[in-house]
Amino acid sequence: MFGLFKPQTPITNLTPAEVHKGLQTKKILLIDVREPSEFTSEHIKEAINLPLSSLSKDALKTVTAGAGERTVVMQCLAGGRSAQGVKACRDFGESVDHHLQGGINAWKAAGLPTVR
Repeated sequence: MFGLFKPQTPITNLTPAEVHKGLQTKKILLIDVREPSEFTSEHIKEAINLPLSSLSKDALKTVTAGAGERTVVMQCLAGGRSAQGVKACRDFGESVDHHLQGGINAWKAAGLPTVR
């Protein structure tokens, strides 16, 4: 009975600098979980839009196909939805543990570029 409540691995919070470096070296696959209208108005150049409202095991498999050994990193506006995205992926049985702490807001505060 006690084995039913295994603690989950904590979410790994990545800084904007870590994500930026990972994107440049092709070691990160960045998934923006904001809605399409938010993504269209401004996003990180290498990000793939997969809204939290549409996140499913199949949708995740589709966007990560061909990603190889790249680490999947969730991202949103400020960090709340990306943390929810990580939890949803874990609930699907996927080993997604990373998100951009502070979201695109932290990215811009760090002076990193976005696409408008």
